[in-house]
This record gives sequence, C-alpha cells and structure tokens, in this order.
Amino acid sequence: MTTSTAPDYRLDGFAAATAEVERDFFHTTISDGSFVPLAAHHSADAQDSYLLFYDQSATWGLPGSPPYVALHLARDAELGTFRFSQETHPLVPLGQRWLVEQGCPPDGIGLTNTHGLQPADLLTAQLEDLLRTGPEGRYEVLEHYTDDEETWALLRDTDPSAAELPYRVFLEEVSFREGTYTVREGAFATADAADDWLSDRDTPLPAAPAPAAGRAEAAVARSPHAPARLGVPPNPVTAARTAASAEVRRTGRGRS
Repeated sequence: MTTSTAPDYRLDGFAAATAEVERDFFHTTISDGSFVPLAAHHSADAQDSYLLFYDQSATWGLPGSPPYVALHLARDAELGTFRFSQETHPLVPLGQRWLVEQGCPPDGIGLTNTHGLQPADLLTAQLEDLLRTGPEGRYEVLEHYTDDEETWALLRDTDPSAAELPYRVFLEEVSFREGTYTVREGAFATADAADDWLSDRDTPLPAAPAPAAGRAEAAVARSPHAPARLGVPPNPVTAARTAASAEVRRTGRGRS
C-alpha cells in the first residue's frame, strides 16, 4: 500500500482567519494522515499554496466517493492568518483544473508523484489534457462514481461544438496487470441517455465526435507536462449498477 508523507501546508506562524475557517480546516484535514501528495505549487510570495492529494480513506467512505482532494491555501502575512478552499474530485485532471481556476499557474500543478500506473495510449493523455486545460466554465460535473478498477464522470460540455451532444461521459479504466489505464469520452444528447448507458452497458460507449480529439491534441501541444497517475489502492468493488441506484450517484448539482 502506498504510504503518504506529511502534507506541506506551510502554516507555521499562521492562525485561521476566523473560528469558522479553523473549524472547517480541522474537518478537512482530520484524516490527512491518509493523504498521498500528488502535486503542489507554492507561490513565490508565499501567499498561496495549491495542493492535490489522493485520500486513501475514501476507500472506507460512501461507495463511489471521489478520492482526490484539491486544496488552495491563501495566507495574509501582515495579519498572520490564512483562509482556504477545497474540493474533492473523481479524476486527477479535474482536480488540477480546479486548482488552476483558483489561480494556480497552469504549468505549476504537474504531478510530482509519478509512481504507479501510466496512460495506456496517446488518446488517454489527450483527453486528460483536454479536461485539465479547457477554458474555465466549459465543463459542469453532474455525476461521478469511483469503483474498483473504473471511474466515470458525467459532464455537461458547454463548448459550441458540443451543442448536439453536450453530455459527456469520461470513463477511466485501470489494468493493474499492465500497469496502465485508459480514458475514453462518450457523447450523449441528454443526461438521461448517459445515465441509461451507465446503468446498462449493453452497447459500446458512444464515442465523442472527431473534433473532440482535435481539441485534445491542441491541449497536449499547450501543456508543458505529460500526464501521469499515481498507483494507489482503488475504492472497493461495489454492487452492480442499476437504474434504481442512479440517484445515489448524483452529486446534487442541477442539470439543464
């Protein structure tokens, strides 16, 4: 099992800005002994830190829970205080994307822990970069689920090129025997159609139109970092997906 090192919060000499911040930070980091550092960027002026972790304790939480924790720390040197924001994510590039949206330089959040599984092919690398580097606000995460050797995320793509098939399933599948993983993008006209496919799996994943691959290639060309993935214990095997369990998988965000 992968062993984590202590998270580098760099908060020596700083106190939480409010009692609410102190309480929330305590609850966010109460199990940080199980955090595996994946990426970190600390601004030159020491005001901001952007951190990405794999939370091993997600294995024991609610089935399907996202295992990646993205954390942004903002310090006020004059007051000696800090504030923070955090989100959990089902896929590494979504966590990296959120940190960039919080102000992290895009070239500052490449993975520093590169042990374990690697992308199985170029398309996997392209699609991860597409998720990581696309314009802010392009994707809305609607549902997601992490299973034994698979993670999927249902997103709504607001790019004009996706107007006819705006609901996209990004499916990550792991091969521990090969030491690799693949990511594929499926395209659907409605969220219900995507849910039906995720529940039944009686047909191949409907591939996204070719222009998505072209955009992914452009994203790879812009990115200074080759994608990598930490080899970490996956969540336990869950019961087979059924239409009746669809509501359990929802993140609670609205769909339109």
